[in-house]
Amino acid sequence: MFSNDQIASFNELELSLYNYISRNMEKVAYMRIREIADETHVSTSTILRFCRKLNCDGFSEFKVKLKMYLEEEKKTSVKSAHHTLVDFFERTLKGDLEEKIKEAAMQINKAETVIFIGIGSSGILAEYGSRYFSSLGRFSLYIKDPHFPIHSKLRNNSVTIALSVSGENNFTVNHLNLLKQEGCNIISITNNKLSTIAKMSDLNIPYYVTEEYVDTTNITTQVPVVYIIEAIAREIYKINQ
Repeated sequence: MFSNDQIASFNELELSLYNYISRNMEKVAYMRIREIADETHVSTSTILRFCRKLNCDGFSEFKVKLKMYLEEEKKTSVKSAHHTLVDFFERTLKGDLEEKIKEAAMQINKAETVIFIGIGSSGILAEYGSRYFSSLGRFSLYIKDPHFPIHSKLRNNSVTIALSVSGENNFTVNHLNLLKQEGCNIISITNNKLSTIAKMSDLNIPYYVTEEYVDTTNITTQVPVVYIIEAIAREIYKINQ
């Protein structure tokens, strides 16, 4: 509703008006200009000037835009955690997930070096994955810098595990491209088996959950990724017993 540039342009009175509106949006959408002036102790001319800074011709247009904004906010719904888990198990466990997990475990077990990569929330899980693998006896590295030097002895027989929800993150794609040119075997865990990262991989493990966004932020559940990482690590542990 309010951009950073607009907020920065407010004077002291306009800031007090902004603070009141931000805390009472539902109420303000149905108030008259005089009522807001009385509540905020500013003049109606200050309110009109405030509206113009928001690219509105007047108070009526401001209220229309405010109501539209509130309607859009109501449309944003977030699924329950239970629903996302059921969604994952119903879509994925009926397929060949277990076979892919076993295949990944066999490839990783034969490798001398295991590297995890990812960015954002996928980067956090990549770091968790390297720690979890190491805890179960399979030492692994999380590398966030695509130019991190890797000795040729480590590159020759290595597996890179790439994590990405969309499978299209430019940073991860570029990082994978460099590692692939160095001869690394690529295993990816993505939500889309037709994505760029999936296609670059020697083995892709898709998990099929509905992507969710709040505004422009991706809030797609990462529970399936944790499940797959832990399942692979446990399978490797079983192989070596």
